[in-house]
Amino acid sequence: MVVIVDEHGVAIGTHPRATVHTLVTPRHLAFSLHLVTSDGHLLVTRRSVTKHAWPGVWTNACCGHPLPGEAPIDAAVRRAGEELGLTVREIHPVLPDFSYRAVDPRGIVEDEICPVFVGRVDADPAPDPDEVEEWTLAPAATVLRSVTETPWLWSPWFVLQAADPRLSAALDLAVARA
Repeated sequence: MVVIVDEHGVAIGTHPRATVHTLVTPRHLAFSLHLVTSDGHLLVTRRSVTKHAWPGVWTNACCGHPLPGEAPIDAAVRRAGEELGLTVREIHPVLPDFSYRAVDPRGIVEDEICPVFVGRVDADPAPDPDEVEEWTLAPAATVLRSVTETPWLWSPWFVLQAADPRLSAALDLAVARA
């Protein structure tokens, strides 16, 4: 279930995740997770071509929705395990107030209050093929430059997040600690 929220971010109900993203998607809770490896690289993934919204586009490591009553940071850790087969450590919020609305080329709407987290991992992912088509590791500066120079290759939420200097500062700090 996805938590539906009002214009102030207050939970007002739930909706099945499988049918929440449509041409008239209600505003709901989500999260985005960026992961830095122990050797200082950023993990980026390409969404499965079978995904309902933005199939086949490159994006950050993992996104998802908190379950009713679940904190977004806990949902991020849970989904990294389910989607990528990874255990996240040293996770922290970097864009706690991030929200966006975007429409994919087929008209599917994303309308999310979506706190953004950065965490560290010590292994390569073993992704669920229903979620991730492919993945790569690259220096964070290289990824952020690509997002800026070729935004049409990336998810709209990652493009917006990459434009916020708080994300690049958090990634720089995570890389320095690697």
